[in-house]
Amino acid sequence: MSAILEETSNRLLPRIVLIACGSFSPPTPMHLRMFEIAKDHFEMQGTHKVIGGIVSPTHDAYGKKGLAPGKHRCAMVKLALQSSSWIRLSEWETMQDGWSRTQTVLQYHQNFMNNYINSPDLDNMNGTDKHIPGWLPPVLRERRDPVQLRLLCGADLLESFAVPGLWAEDDIEDIISNHGLVVISRSGSDAEKFVFESDILTKYQRNITLVTNWVSNEVSSTMIRRLLSRGQSAKYLIDDLVLEYIKRFGLFQSKTKYITSLTRPPKQNFLNIAYNNHQTNMQTSSNETTPSDVDDDDDDGDVVTNKEEYMDETDFSTAKIIMPRNNLDNRKPNVFCCGDSKGSGVINKLLGGHTTKKKPSGPGQAVQVVTNEYGVTEIFDEDEMQSKKFKMADV
Repeated sequence: MSAILEETSNRLLPRIVLIACGSFSPPTPMHLRMFEIAKDHFEMQGTHKVIGGIVSPTHDAYGKKGLAPGKHRCAMVKLALQSSSWIRLSEWETMQDGWSRTQTVLQYHQNFMNNYINSPDLDNMNGTDKHIPGWLPPVLRERRDPVQLRLLCGADLLESFAVPGLWAEDDIEDIISNHGLVVISRSGSDAEKFVFESDILTKYQRNITLVTNWVSNEVSSTMIRRLLSRGQSAKYLIDDLVLEYIKRFGLFQSKTKYITSLTRPPKQNFLNIAYNNHQTNMQTSSNETTPSDVDDDDDDGDVVTNKEEYMDETDFSTAKIIMPRNNLDNRKPNVFCCGDSKGSGVINKLLGGHTTKKKPSGPGQAVQVVTNEYGVTEIFDEDEMQSKKFKMADV
């Protein structure tokens, strides 16, 4: 969005990173769509600059029903994120000795970013983790000002704060006061009322951003697992590569017969295909205007493009250009001038002369020029036209 309106008229916006915690078993488009909705909101409001997104799957010890092993959930998230340039996977939570509270997950990622920004090199960073993790936003060191990590969630997580015994009061307060919430709510939900009815949420409501998702998507991980376990198709509900991964490793008791093997071409292949199709179109255009490119030994007169193997019939309307042998552009030139004896008869007719013993055509007398399908040109004067009409009438 024009570099967020040139950083809002050269005023540097506070930077934030969004993090989503959960099972992601399997990851659905809505899990990732929330990041885009939140980023659009902050850019349109012009209040913050979103520089990165983090997906953090929970540890296997969480023990939720339908939870696939962490290595598989991380692999599926990686596949689902292939098309994103700014959302990344963090495996830190799955690699711990046990389940981690959400507050602990947020604090780790926030501390690591703070150390990375303030340390000139990794050797001077606090702690024992010296390698650069893949989830770290690449633009983090472009500026030295702080970056705030905010928890991205749906309205259901916000409402879970009211479930007795599910969340520690201290954790809720720490998450909202030190990090902040970005809540993506459905159209028709009443997240504002829920915030109003909670004393602790009202206390820190300045750190809670409520964003309405106007394009509803009710596809959940639970729904995907249910369809797959029943042998029903989940195609177009989640990423094809994620579906293929589920089939290959037999996750979620998958019985579906509708998953087919496929490989998504890398970005470079897409560029090559686009370039080859462009060259093919140029070749096709050349074949349409240059009949000499047609192979004379080809009996059916088809012109087959050299790059045809890179495309199918949907790439453009005509995969083969049909060029008939008796095309008008292939006929012998029938050009003549006043001194051309071959064209003298035609010239005489056009100029009102005569080629037969009939009386000459008078001034203003009509003539008709006819070119047949074989490229032969004939010119008839008024008497000849009348004669042809009578013959046609007799037939």
